[in-house]
Parts: sequence; C-alpha cells; structure tokens
Amino acid sequence: MIKRILLSIVLLLVIAYLAVAVTAFNRKPASQVCHDMELVIKDTMYAGFITKKEVATLLEKKGISPVGKELERVRSKTLERELSKHPLIDQVECYKTPSGKLCVEVTQRTPILRVMSANGENYYLDNKGTVMPPDAKCVAHLAVVTGNVEKSFAMRDLYKFGVFLQKNSFWNAQIEQIHVLPGKKIELVPRVGDHLIYLGKLADFEKKLKRVKIFYEKGLNQVGWNKYSRINVEFDNQIICTKRE
Repeated sequence: MIKRILLSIVLLLVIAYLAVAVTAFNRKPASQVCHDMELVIKDTMYAGFITKKEVATLLEKKGISPVGKELERVRSKTLERELSKHPLIDQVECYKTPSGKLCVEVTQRTPILRVMSANGENYYLDNKGTVMPPDAKCVAHLAVVTGNVEKSFAMRDLYKFGVFLQKNSFWNAQIEQIHVLPGKKIELVPRVGDHLIYLGKLADFEKKLKRVKIFYEKGLNQVGWNKYSRINVEFDNQIICTKRE
C-alpha cells in the first residue's frame, strides 16, 4: 500500500513538472522586445527597388518602427496598412517570430512598360495598369513607349499589350520600342531586323503579331531581315511590305 502511495505521488510530481515545463516553454516573455526587422522580397526578376533601409525609414517617419518596442505592442496590421501605401509595393505581410524579430514580406509591383511620352511624362506601367514613378529601380528589360501617349490610353489599352509581351518570350525579347502615332495607331521597333512593324490600332494585336512571326519564319529567313523597311499588318489576312531603297 505504501509503495502504491509513493508511486502515485511520484507520478503526480512528474505530471506537474511536465505541465509547468511545457507552459513555461511556450509562454513568451511579457517584455520581449523586437530587436530586428527582417525584409523578404518575394520577386526580384522584374524589379529590385525596395530595400530594408527604405522600409525602415518609412516606418520611422510614420512613428511606427517596431525595433526596440515590446512585441506585444507592435500592431502588424497597422504596419501592413502603412507600407501598402508605398507606390512601389503591391502587397505586404508582417508577422512576429519567436526569436523577437518582425518579418516583413513584400511583393513589389511588376513594371511591364516604360513610358516616355512626347508631352514630357515619364513613368513605368505595372501589370495591373497602375502608374509607377520613374525612379523605380527596374532591373529587367522593358519596351519603351514613346510618341503621343495619353495616360488614360496607356493605363487602359497599352498595359494589356505590355502584359502580352511579358508572357510571350519571343516578342518580349524582340520588341524594343512601342511608338504611338496620332489616332492611337501603333508602330513597333524590333531589336532584330532593320524594319518597323506597323500594327495600326491595337485591336487584335495578337493575331497581327502571329502573322508577323509567320512572315519572319517563312519570308525574312529566306530573303534577309533587312530587305524591307516596313511591315504593315494593319488589315486582316494580309501583310504589306515596303522594300528598302
């Protein structure tokens, strides 16, 4: 009987010890201070314009920098809301780590076109049709849009063409410049070949470029890439070429 009692007492003590140990292990110190902020950039292929220093400076200016503050007083949603206002940030997620850091995961805006219009406007256009400031540090090759570019036309129509270029490896590598003529008609300057591609209106641009690519493969590969100065695919089911003089 005595042995059973002693064994029961020992078991109770072990269970109590384990319960206290687990509770103590999982309990975060009430005064745990945020000692660092870790920045994670999810996409760097098309842009590399957000830095940890810029994020830290922005939060300091807003008076909400988490570094040095108690973690329990840091409001992640407030940080996300303020950082999302940055013109170069698309999405942001903030969360605390057990080690006392605040992790900031940033998804940058993806620029797809660089606009340098005849009226002096200079900006990037992202894959959602949103204007980005010209000081964005874009690290990818982008087609440059020139000529009579109205911002409304760029945001509504041209950005769709830019998304197409981004997704189409051949034309993304081939198109260097998009020139907007009066009447919102489009002329393309390719990287390979000394000629211009005249699309006319942007309507059905995928079909038009498909005809150009077939002409590249079956025509220019045979006669030479510099034989024509202009390739016109404005009208359906035809290609009009102007010979170089």
